[in-house]
Amino acid sequence: MVREDAEAAETRLPRLRLDELLDELQTRIDAVKGTRDRLNGLLEAVMSVGRGLDLPQVLRDIVEAAVSLVDAEYGALGVIGEDRMIAAFLPIGIDDDLRERIGAPPSGHGILGELIRHPEPLRLSELSEHPASYGVPAHHPPMHSFLGVPVRVRDEVFGNLYLTEKRGGADFDAEDEAVVTTLAVAAGIAIENARLYEEGSRRQRWLAASADLTSALLSGTGEAEVLDGMLERAVDISGADMGVFYLVGPGGELRGTLARGEGAAAHRDVLLPRVEGTLAAAALAAEDGLITVADIACDERVTVRPERWQGFGPAVAVTVGTKEGPSGVLLLVRRAGRALFTTAETAALPGFAGQAVLALELADRRRDAEQVTLLEDRDRIARDLHDLAIQRLFATGMTLQSARRFVEHPEAVDRLTRAIDDLDATIKIIRSTIFGLREHDVPGTVPKLRNRVVTAVDSAAATLGFAPALRMEGLLDTDVPAEVADDVVAVICEALTNVARHARARRVEVAVRVEDGILEVTVGDDGVGLRRNRHDSGLRNLTERAERLGGSLSVRSHAQRDGTLLAWRIPLPTGDEQAG
Repeated sequence: MVREDAEAAETRLPRLRLDELLDELQTRIDAVKGTRDRLNGLLEAVMSVGRGLDLPQVLRDIVEAAVSLVDAEYGALGVIGEDRMIAAFLPIGIDDDLRERIGAPPSGHGILGELIRHPEPLRLSELSEHPASYGVPAHHPPMHSFLGVPVRVRDEVFGNLYLTEKRGGADFDAEDEAVVTTLAVAAGIAIENARLYEEGSRRQRWLAASADLTSALLSGTGEAEVLDGMLERAVDISGADMGVFYLVGPGGELRGTLARGEGAAAHRDVLLPRVEGTLAAAALAAEDGLITVADIACDERVTVRPERWQGFGPAVAVTVGTKEGPSGVLLLVRRAGRALFTTAETAALPGFAGQAVLALELADRRRDAEQVTLLEDRDRIARDLHDLAIQRLFATGMTLQSARRFVEHPEAVDRLTRAIDDLDATIKIIRSTIFGLREHDVPGTVPKLRNRVVTAVDSAAATLGFAPALRMEGLLDTDVPAEVADDVVAVICEALTNVARHARARRVEVAVRVEDGILEVTVGDDGVGLRRNRHDSGLRNLTERAERLGGSLSVRSHAQRDGTLLAWRIPLPTGDEQAG
């Protein structure tokens, strides 16, 4: 009996040892399988983040992969800015509502700043026990276990991966740290590729914008329209919320501003005697013509109407100018709380501004060449009129005069005399036209009266529906003082406006003549004529203008055809009176 028990015991003992060995083998198989699965997960994560080229999506993929690999509740990637603070923060595991209750994202203080100051892996069992752990905002979920790993792009620390709350209440171990560290290496390569792709795409967009700007200017598009388009493209490419372009005069005065984006109305059409007190002045004073600021609303250099910048923060300003001097400043701003403008984002701005200057200079040269061509054509036309048309008309008039003594019929003599008078009037008109063609306005001076009259009459064509006829005689540009010239233009504009409103005319003739010290402006039409009991404030204004200058206004029915003839006459001051 005893022997049987001993034999049974000996049989059970190997079986127990075999079970233990099998359990241990299963445990090791499970461990190897878990390691294999984690390695597969790590490999899959590395491949996943390496395929992306959109930088924001790549960063999110990195955080999601890290959270999944170490089974963390929360994860985040803090991107380090040029000021060694967190420029962007991408959290995972916190929904939008909770994120809004927590408030502004961290800037790089506390335990998050510890990894910025000491970029080495950091594992903690209890986050709150670390000396650098402080400043946790209200509504923030409780976090205990912590793993932080820096992400390097070549030798530069791009940011840090932060993982908290390992599921099941366990601590992050050395294997978790090794996995996340390996992922961080792959993430650095992926970030560099995405960043290079982003910079290349941005550079290509700047080059395309520069080409479009040059093409628009050289095609004849107005400068204001082109600059406004340039501003819109700059805001879009740089990711700014608003752009302002300052037009700087040769004396340093602010000749005006263009603005695009949020809150642009407060910055548009600003005129200042000097640029001091604006960020444009700081850009003009900068050695390379480019400055960036973290908060334009609080910048001490902005003293002119600083309230316009409330709600804005990061800004960059670049000078637009030539060797002769600056012609403008391009300013791009972002809303407060957004990331600063990085060196990569602003690297292409000086080149874009330089291209804008080159395009503006080419446009100026093109306008100058067109102006020279126009003036040459005017001189040629004036010369041809003088040498050909006037001489032929004069010869025809002389022939008719000599033939008049051979005509005996009184009616024929009368018609012949009127024809000779019409030829004389035509010669005067052509001579006046020649004088106007040869008189050129000097840039930067007040336009001459003849040119102002032509402009006023041409402008009325849109309202009338047809172009009025114009005749000018006498020395309008020399005998008519500047203050009287303003009245002449006003009289013509008011008279043509009255014709457009009331006359229903199909033909209008404007005449301005100076003769024997009298200036006369007449406007005749073939319209419905004068109405009875008509009270017109425009005619009253014209009468007052004439009486103020010692002249008179008459409005009567046209003598030779239907319609109305307005005559505005004033005596011109003598040379002594003008000097006085």
